[in-house]
Amino acid sequence: MENFIYHRPTKPADAVKAMKDAADGKFLSGGMTLLPTMKQGLAAPSDIIDLGGLGNSGVEVGADKVTVKAGTVHANVATDKGVKKAIPALSALAGGIGDPHVRNRGTIGGSIANNDPAADYPAAVVGLNATVVTSARSVPGDKFFTDIFTTALKDDEIVTAVEFPVPKRAAYVKFPNPASRYAMVGVMVAELKDGSVRVAVTGAGPKVFRVPEMEKALEANFSADAIGGIKVKASGLNSDMHASPEYRAHLVTVLARRAVAAAK
Repeated sequence: MENFIYHRPTKPADAVKAMKDAADGKFLSGGMTLLPTMKQGLAAPSDIIDLGGLGNSGVEVGADKVTVKAGTVHANVATDKGVKKAIPALSALAGGIGDPHVRNRGTIGGSIANNDPAADYPAAVVGLNATVVTSARSVPGDKFFTDIFTTALKDDEIVTAVEFPVPKRAAYVKFPNPASRYAMVGVMVAELKDGSVRVAVTGAGPKVFRVPEMEKALEANFSADAIGGIKVKASGLNSDMHASPEYRAHLVTVLARRAVAAAK
């Protein structure tokens, strides 16, 4: 690991300023990706701006919206009684991330800002039609994740919260890598209060994506059988030692059907 200048601001504006002043700065939240890459010599930032000093953690649950502050660790989302009642699918998703170490150090803000293609939270953000609140603006979930490890965030912009509308019903089901627990494929299915349905898939492609054909079918008939015959094209999906694009395409339909059956 190379030397770097360490900053621990206590205000979002100071964090943004530190990043603007840095030659090649990086924001640090939970550090679940950044620190390992630095240790392996794959990243050597000039400055580390630690967002842990902002004290920006906690969950606010309202009748129609759940707001999760960016510094909230996965374990707290998973165990929060308000989240469990309002959006059980979000609680279950957070409880299935990584292992206890990751869940107690990793944060929702860090996860979505990193945008690992196999991360779980992007499926929740897109599937639940969430809004990402930053230090400068609010970004619809559909427009936040732009490419592999890339988001709509500007270099000096930080995530401050994620606002999740409370759905009528939803569920998240994933096929986890047995070692890392990352999603080889993960599917969030949500029926929103306006009757619209969203199907968001993570792990299968370079970034989270929706399946419009399934959404249309489920709006007409919210049942697992309604999407049993819908197949996702394998072209463009991820291929690695764990699964081929064809296998991942098959898993999307299998897991989507399970999510529909589990939605509550």
